[in-house]
Amino acid sequence: MSNVLSSKQVLVTGGAGFLGSHLCEKLLNDGHDVICLDNFYTGKKGNIAAFLECSHFELLRHDITFPLHVEVDEIYNLACPASPIHYQFDPVQTTKTSVHGAINVLGLARRVKAKILQASSSEVYGDPEVHPQREDYLGRVSIIGPRSCYDEGKRCAETLFFDYYRQHDVKIKVARIFNTYGPRMHPNDGRVVSTILVQALSNEPITIFGEGKQTRSFCYVSDMVDGLVRLMHSQDACTGPMNLGNPVECTINELARRVIELTGSRSRIVFRPLPQDDPLQRCPDISYAKSELGWNPQVQLDEGLTYTIAYFDRLLERGKSAGT
Repeated sequence: MSNVLSSKQVLVTGGAGFLGSHLCEKLLNDGHDVICLDNFYTGKKGNIAAFLECSHFELLRHDITFPLHVEVDEIYNLACPASPIHYQFDPVQTTKTSVHGAINVLGLARRVKAKILQASSSEVYGDPEVHPQREDYLGRVSIIGPRSCYDEGKRCAETLFFDYYRQHDVKIKVARIFNTYGPRMHPNDGRVVSTILVQALSNEPITIFGEGKQTRSFCYVSDMVDGLVRLMHSQDACTGPMNLGNPVECTINELARRVIELTGSRSRIVFRPLPQDDPLQRCPDISYAKSELGWNPQVQLDEGLTYTIAYFDRLLERGKSAGT
């Protein structure tokens, strides 16, 4: 894929979050001017601290559920809490962030004629009956369960994106993101990778829900950011929805075993009841991304886990030094 030839003004909503901060870093390294928008509900200033003195980086504290007015060429809409603990804490606000937020950023894109990418989610497939999941699968999602605020919010946002595309000729891209991990994950976000890593590094019991036979496909953050940027710069007809994720499946038991081995942890595994509506299988079919973007994840799980373990190890050591 060819490099971007000219600098752009790029807005990243949710830019101080885990994935958003890595995206901001990539865009800055590619020579763009970046506006990072975040209300810091789950985002952290520490994630973007290294960029604050950069003349090409601007931080804007703002809640995406309210309209905003900036002049930009491209918009990456990543604003929404993505872990169950965070999005279930205030489910009404989660739905507002997905739906009202989509309306506001799409309205902005229409006004300034910007290209806009929606960070959707594999959660739109719910607990799937089709495996692996292809983009033409309509999903099996509960509309009234505890995860529905996020699942249905993301589904409605996709609807809005395609309605703005058809009705207002807005140039859109929709990425369905599968489990992503790496440095800058929140240690207490309740996601399986961060939870297991923190427990293992602390030699605490590792909590696994159900029997641990459920599968996930884990994509390292640098691969995911590369996919998002490639999708944004693809031809206009390539709107998506497009699966982005690592198609190599891993059971939760296998993930825990790998983490214990890589960390040398003394942790034992304990099993807890499976949460309501928790999917048993998640694996993307990425044929579309391969053919349209030439994209394929490069970082293997053990390599990515090693990088992420080093990050969490430093984070926990700083916490000990600070007496927390």
